[in-house]
Amino acid sequence: MGDVEHIQTAEQQGVSRRSFIKGVIATGASVSASNYVLRGGHGVALAQAPGSVERLVTLTVNGQQRRVDVMPQETLATTLRYKLGLTGTKIGCDRAECGACTVLIDGVAHYGCSTLTHQVRGREVTTIEGLEGEDGSLHPVQQAVVDLQGFQCAFCMSGFVMNMVELTNENPDATRAEAAQHLSGNLCRCVDYNRILNVAERACELTRNGMRS
Repeated sequence: MGDVEHIQTAEQQGVSRRSFIKGVIATGASVSASNYVLRGGHGVALAQAPGSVERLVTLTVNGQQRRVDVMPQETLATTLRYKLGLTGTKIGCDRAECGACTVLIDGVAHYGCSTLTHQVRGREVTTIEGLEGEDGSLHPVQQAVVDLQGFQCAFCMSGFVMNMVELTNENPDATRAEAAQHLSGNLCRCVDYNRILNVAERACELTRNGMRS
């Protein structure tokens, strides 16, 4: 039975697609756990085979350190969504074409679906969940989205928002044409680019006027 049939059967039995995928990933995690033993009540890692990659890693995500089991070829988008529960990061094309999975790594926009999780160890990862200020204030880009209702289905929204954050940080004086060029790596399935560029201009305006960036 193929993967699609497995998913369809699971959904018929009342299991969501997300739960099914998380279960598959958890299976890999349980296999990884066999590399660890309990000694004196503490987990001890067994010796890794030459050339192998450490599976239990510490990631810094939205200012917090998170310990997570990561498979060698696991993408950052998969880790964020299915292991850390940060579902604001969407997986669209899964081949670095649509930009729905865009996150910031050390302040620079990257596709989460084409970045291996092991590559971000020791680096700062920011997702859309991490944009809100400590006092609950919105980021200028988020406020611009609220002000202008800039998206329709909003599946692509978080990716656009994260790329706009990089834009406002780097060039708050960006023209509409410059914003369009900066956002060219993100695709909107509703083709609502006019309103999206309105949001970008509004976000730059709020940043220039001193709103938190």
